[in-house]
Amino acid sequence: MDERIANAWDDVTVELSQDEDDDVTVTDEGLTVDGNLFAYLEGELLVIQLPQARADDLVSRGIASRHADGGDWVTIADPELWLELAGESHAFVGEPAVGGQS
Repeated sequence: MDERIANAWDDVTVELSQDEDDDVTVTDEGLTVDGNLFAYLEGELLVIQLPQARADDLVSRGIASRHADGGDWVTIADPELWLELAGESHAFVGEPAVGGQS
């Protein structure tokens, strides 16, 4: 793995695993929040799950590409964007489900 890629992934894992909620776990598969996968490396690409509208926006602007898993999973090639977008993914996947409270 390219050193720049390895360093960028290390930055993401260290930063997010030390978040104030203490809900991120680093696993062999990738990063999970409350047991749900939200970010992982595939080759030299970051794969993240985002809200559909945000994923569509990033794809339309050429920042992301659709992942083979489809849906709201996208790949990010630029390591300089990884921390910011992985943080968005963490917030999205880690948020409580809407409804069920009434």
